[in-house]
Amino acid sequence: MTPITLYNSLTRATETFAPADPANVRIYSCGPTVYHYAHIGNLRAYLFTDTLGRVLTWLGYGLTHVINITDVGHLTSDADAGDDKMEAAAKKSGQDIWAVADHYTRAFKQNLKDLNVRDPARFPLATDHVEQMIAFGTAIADKHCYRLPDGLYFDVTTVPQYGLLAGTREDGPAEGRIETVEGKRHPADFAIWRTSAPGENRQMEWDSPWGRGAPGWHLECSVMSRQYLGDHFDIHTGGIDHREIHHPNEIAQNQAYSGSADTGATVWMHNNFLVDRTGKMSKSSGEFLTLPALVARGFHPLAYRLMCLQAHYRSELEFSWDNLAAAQTRLKRLVQSVAALKARGEGKGAAAASPYRERLAAAVADDLNTPRALPVLDELLADKRVSPQDRLAALANFDAVLGLELLTLTREDLRVRPESAGIDEAGIAARLAERREARAAKDFARSDAIRDELAAVGVEVMDGDPMGWDWKVQS
Repeated sequence: MTPITLYNSLTRATETFAPADPANVRIYSCGPTVYHYAHIGNLRAYLFTDTLGRVLTWLGYGLTHVINITDVGHLTSDADAGDDKMEAAAKKSGQDIWAVADHYTRAFKQNLKDLNVRDPARFPLATDHVEQMIAFGTAIADKHCYRLPDGLYFDVTTVPQYGLLAGTREDGPAEGRIETVEGKRHPADFAIWRTSAPGENRQMEWDSPWGRGAPGWHLECSVMSRQYLGDHFDIHTGGIDHREIHHPNEIAQNQAYSGSADTGATVWMHNNFLVDRTGKMSKSSGEFLTLPALVARGFHPLAYRLMCLQAHYRSELEFSWDNLAAAQTRLKRLVQSVAALKARGEGKGAAAASPYRERLAAAVADDLNTPRALPVLDELLADKRVSPQDRLAALANFDAVLGLELLTLTREDLRVRPESAGIDEAGIAARLAERREARAAKDFARSDAIRDELAAVGVEVMDGDPMGWDWKVQS
């Protein structure tokens, strides 16, 4: 089993990973709040956790991975102000809240499938665990909580070193993002249970010792992670925005429940933001980029996956259409190289491919350094000293880690037609066949006319393209 080092947000250090049981590494990842479609910034978190799981599996570790689905309890701020996001979405759409949750849950899972993200062991729903949340709240209420008219609140001064995970950040203290709630003992105190106001008409509410209402967002992750992974597990992941409030609150609840300083997980890992300079990365802007929106512009989902792999998960990654186009071009080159190897068959080579596998292991065992692994893949595919058969065998290792489906992806798969294109692929193929006949007959006027007709409907014919793609859809 290959050793691996991971950056632990709790200790601010890269550490040698030492799971309690290497045959069953237990990982919990904060899942989506299913009140809307996931934007591509949200999806970066699941590409990161998928890479983590793939690397661990490839290096020989067993894995149990849980991603929760938040279908209740997450307010319109990260703290204790505003409406429940699910209730607000249902009210705005005029739909049944359960139907809203189901629709966006299905859409999220389809996003993961399109990105070749492996299914976790479980996708538990928050609404299936309310009884356990009430029991958890009851267990900690006397020593760690207090009542206010709108619910049960956690007193953060009752646990050791509250907020240690967040620490001191250059962007200012986390308290700046916490809304004032009248009656709170301390600004950072947070809701364990939100009691429905008199006359409030909620679609999701339950009876509890603190009145009829709904659980707080932070509570659900403590409950579900403990239920499926045990009192203490190996890795907890999430976006870097969770590092400031949500995860410190989870830790506080875990410590209250266990009666110790145990944070609940040994390693806390966070991926950095995907940054869009146009400001379309936030759902609150009213306009944001989804994976289907990228496909509608003619980009394959795995081009986005590759774009994310080109940056370290702890680095900010800037999104632009140019960056995405560059990733798609790189993906096409990889697919073309693999196709050429398959066409050459067994062939001969004097060198072994094992050094490439070793370099891949060294890169990804160093805190999932995929940007370092990708050039090694390029070198492997281009190394004529290694036989085509051996290169393809080694490629399987890279594909297991990177998840780009390079052994099965074809150039036809990557010809994603924008919604704006006025012709389908069969039509394009037929017109190109006519154009080849015209060129063979030296009827260049007809050949040029067909090229211009295709250009008018968004298809660019690429004469003499060294990659041999023949045509592409304009985005």
